[in-house]
Amino acid sequence: MNESTLNFLNNWSSAMLILTPVFAGIGIFIFIFYKVKLATTKIYKDKYDLVSKHEYKYLLTAHIAIASAIFFICNTYEASGLTHSFMWFWIRLFISLCIGVLYGYVALLMLNFYYPTQQAKRLKAYRYEPRINPKTGNKMKLLSEEEEDAYLDEGMQAEEDVFSVDYDVWIDIDTGDTHIEKYEGRLHAMECDRCGFQTLKLEKEEITKEVTEHEDGELIKHYKCTYCKRIKRKTVNLSHEKSASDFKVTESTQFVEDPLNSGPKIVLLKMDIHISGGRIQNYEFQNMNEAQKFLKEFDISKLEEEADQ
Repeated sequence: MNESTLNFLNNWSSAMLILTPVFAGIGIFIFIFYKVKLATTKIYKDKYDLVSKHEYKYLLTAHIAIASAIFFICNTYEASGLTHSFMWFWIRLFISLCIGVLYGYVALLMLNFYYPTQQAKRLKAYRYEPRINPKTGNKMKLLSEEEEDAYLDEGMQAEEDVFSVDYDVWIDIDTGDTHIEKYEGRLHAMECDRCGFQTLKLEKEEITKEVTEHEDGELIKHYKCTYCKRIKRKTVNLSHEKSASDFKVTESTQFVEDPLNSGPKIVLLKMDIHISGGRIQNYEFQNMNEAQKFLKEFDISKLEEEADQ
């Protein structure tokens, strides 16, 4: 082996020994930094926003750094009699790459499939943990959907009417002080009744029978779980009782098995509103009260304005 090749291999090993603790340190630092930031965030709404908007990015970056550190440390492995072999360099490089990618892939699977379920539980706890009035120290009460309208302006109520935003109103019963928090009003995936993860998504909708003046139509919804790959189909009837220029409301409720309690429970109500022109507006509700409030206050003109924007 010539001297230049030997120097390259020695320099490569030295670089790997330096980069390993650097990237491992970066990954550990990012993880600890995030945990400290979350622990020092005292306001539950701020915790909610931090977890929902930024936690995934922090964890993914930390895992990428750790995967890189694994790749570097594997490149320092010495085999008896092959340490200074250029062939061993390429074999070791390939094996190191495979191990690093494997770690990264497993970490990504955990973040994409196991993590969302755990995150949803924590977000629910942060959202509904009783708030404390900073002025008096009293526990505040979360108002119901009907009660909170008195404290929301017209713009806020309009946002809730089309379920683009959901507002929580907390009130101090003793003083009348209120605190309003703003949340996203739409869910993006349902809980799969096979694997239990929130990874069941609507793939497409297919009209198999057109609505006529005297007969109902038929719509098939195709769902697919991105984790266990379960394919689920639901048939929805499209009512012919409304005129073509009006709207049709169909409701589809999904029942899944609760992993902790026996018997079915409603985890999501999905409603589709069909507007003239073939447009379909989708809404998702976490409970029956939300759906009933929506139907009670529904205004077709607001929906058409929202759809045209």
